[in-house]
Amino acid sequence: MSSKVIEQHQFVSVDGRPTPVYSRWSYLARDPYAVTLAFRTRRGDWIEWCFARDLLRDGLTGQAGIGDVRVRPDLVEPGKLLVLELESPDGYALVELKRADVERFLAASERAVPHGSEGALVDIDAFIRQVIEV
Repeated sequence: MSSKVIEQHQFVSVDGRPTPVYSRWSYLARDPYAVTLAFRTRRGDWIEWCFARDLLRDGLTGQAGIGDVRVRPDLVEPGKLLVLELESPDGYALVELKRADVERFLAASERAVPHGSEGALVDIDAFIRQVIEV
């Protein structure tokens, strides 16, 4: 299976106020270590964030990530919500995710590529050739 997608509304904190946004999660078996979360702008464009699938998995049980993407259980409702923090030079967003949605997405991605078997899908030699050509 090449991809799994869940489209739904999330809530992003903009200037301290919750704002609903439409999001799209995707997972491609050809890039087995990564997940992509895209947000739809008012103009209909998509802004994508790509990060490690393990970061999302680790964020189910505790604080995960030290860079531009961080995931953790919500402090008030840890069994129901996750908090995803996104940071870039252009700004900061705090996204509330339904834990059940994230768990369903991860389960679908793991049906496509089981956790721990990602390495079998990565062609290191092709990657090295690509890096050398740059």
